[in-house]
Amino acid sequence: MTGKEMMFTPVSLGSIELKNRLVMAPLTRMRAVAGHIPSPLAKTYYAQRASAGLIITEATQISNLGMGYPGTPGIYTSEQTAAWKEIVQAVHDKDGCIVAQLWHVGRISHSSLHPEHGVPEAPSAIPASGQTYGADWQLHDYETPKAMSIEDIARLIREYVTAAQNAKDAGFDGVEIHAANGYLLDQFLQDKTNQRQDQYGGSIENRLRLLSEVIDAVAQVFPSTQIGVRLSPYGTFNDMGDSDPVALFTAAIQKLNQHHLAYVHMIEPRATSAGGGDQVNEEAPITSEMFRAAYQGQFITAGGYDQAMGEKVLEDGLADAVAYGRLFISNPDLVERFKQGAELNAYSRATFYGGNEAGYTDYPTLK
Repeated sequence: MTGKEMMFTPVSLGSIELKNRLVMAPLTRMRAVAGHIPSPLAKTYYAQRASAGLIITEATQISNLGMGYPGTPGIYTSEQTAAWKEIVQAVHDKDGCIVAQLWHVGRISHSSLHPEHGVPEAPSAIPASGQTYGADWQLHDYETPKAMSIEDIARLIREYVTAAQNAKDAGFDGVEIHAANGYLLDQFLQDKTNQRQDQYGGSIENRLRLLSEVIDAVAQVFPSTQIGVRLSPYGTFNDMGDSDPVALFTAAIQKLNQHHLAYVHMIEPRATSAGGGDQVNEEAPITSEMFRAAYQGQFITAGGYDQAMGEKVLEDGLADAVAYGRLFISNPDLVERFKQGAELNAYSRATFYGGNEAGYTDYPTLK
């Protein structure tokens, strides 16, 4: 079977059934309303893209302290859950499949987003370089985060369970645990950000501990075959790095094999910006080539793919599905456009974050 044919064939990711192998990548859009509730427009936005084999929601914080940017939605209150339930139903009404991406940003935050909690939390008290958006939508220097105590970590795990239960109550087909892009779980994995001396730091085994515990906790709510994990080996976004990424992420894959997940979702490091720009690093290592063979389950790859590249990675057996981000933003009917070889709408970067329907729900379809 050719890669083009494979792209439109069904595939099972654990117990999640996809009608094709095009995945809508998680895309932060910063359009939530008061209470960190998904905007009413979000129901239209996601339903428009229900022809994807799988929709992974925008990163959705599991707690107020887990919030990293203004206008991002949560899944820790009943009001947020009720809004997500309407979105899920709208996607299901169009025969779509959708999972919630569970998110805690760790140090990539600002105290103005959660003034009642103070500074952000992280594995170690190491600030990221650069600036981030506060509650006033203005740039602020990153603050030195609070190093999490064992009690903080126990509370965090409880928050993941609550968020997962809310996702289940909303009707999601599963959840994806966000352990990529320099956010909290990634900060525990990589030694540039994790300099702890306890059971959660030091050795690779210790740095993998929290991710494994979070998976086990979420698996109290969803079967492991409905849980995915996102990783970003070699990613430098959010001031990340590790002294031995091959050893770290090989060990991570071996650990994830033991959890019998729905899938692992890896971001290719050529897309170094992770949303911050269009630049592609052609000299970056190819993680699907490095890690796919080590992973015993289903594998999603993401990071700057066009149609031909996606077809090739499927045909070469380096992935079971391909995630597209920017192309799904501007082409709600991306699946049909790929099938027909139709021209794609250009995306407007200026409307990616914040705003209203412009650049969100108003991109034209073929029909």
